[in-house]
Amino acid sequence: MFPLRRNRRLRTSESMRSLVRETIINPNDFIVPLFVVEGKGIKEEIASMPNYFRLSLDLLEKEVKELWKLGLKSVLLFVKVEDKLKDNTGKEALNPDGLMQRAIKTVKNAVPEMLVMTDVALDPFSIYGHDGIISEGKVLNDDSSAVLAEMALSHAKAGADVVAPSDMMDGRIFEIRTLLEDEGYFDTAIMAYSAKYASAFYGPFRDALDSAPVDLKDIPKDKKTYQMDFGNRLEAIRETLMDIEEGADIVMVKPGLCYLDIVREITNAVNVPVAVYQVSGEYAMLKAAAERGWLDHDAVMMEQVTAIKRAGATMIASYFAKDVVKLIS
Repeated sequence: MFPLRRNRRLRTSESMRSLVRETIINPNDFIVPLFVVEGKGIKEEIASMPNYFRLSLDLLEKEVKELWKLGLKSVLLFVKVEDKLKDNTGKEALNPDGLMQRAIKTVKNAVPEMLVMTDVALDPFSIYGHDGIISEGKVLNDDSSAVLAEMALSHAKAGADVVAPSDMMDGRIFEIRTLLEDEGYFDTAIMAYSAKYASAFYGPFRDALDSAPVDLKDIPKDKKTYQMDFGNRLEAIRETLMDIEEGADIVMVKPGLCYLDIVREITNAVNVPVAVYQVSGEYAMLKAAAERGWLDHDAVMMEQVTAIKRAGATMIASYFAKDVVKLIS
């Protein structure tokens, strides 16, 4: 049969493959998660996340300058709160001189053009390690949402460009958007963790922030009453559409690789940017396998982030961001 179609003609060399490649990775694809701690001169490696660190504010300043030079233009801030400041109401989360608020100002002072995103959740501030206020063995939805809105406002006042509620309380996007509008923060964007699953891949992250749920009587042992069941697909679309209706500017799927079907479903269903969080467990697994020589670290890393973007991600929050950008540049 002529003309004979030979698909391999477009695979004959790297130059040819690059020319016809459908999915291209570049620095603008990435959000860099950063962990912040109190103190000075602190750079603590996270045991379960090799070559990833908790940074004090002075080293955070140095880090964001390096990221900007690499072409990475967005960071997502998380704080490790001292135990003495934790309670069941998130009081410290609203402190205008709290660690998160100072971290925002540090980044903005160091690199004013850097896009600063902030984690809006109560688990780093909670004595129970949950994303909301606990009462009578339950995570309270509406009371928690009210605090989260105040938390988001405090981040906006400190200079955050994007607030990122990661809690999965019902209606919290509306609460946050309403308060931001009422206070005149019209340009502060919301990146909603819209399809955040109750995943076993979060373990190293909880080590990094000491934010795992505590094992106490009458305290929920996990987050399955508010994070999504990983067996559900249609629920992710419902959650996402509701967040957009409530005022979200960007929506997120978390985790990444095991949920690429969800990424594609949501990308097809919405008309806003879709973020994907390539989470700590995904990072740790590759690091561990590469250390043992079982996988080619860089090859698998690039395959993973390309798969996430190919599935429909507009942006990727990834602990590999610096490694990827150094490799492709």
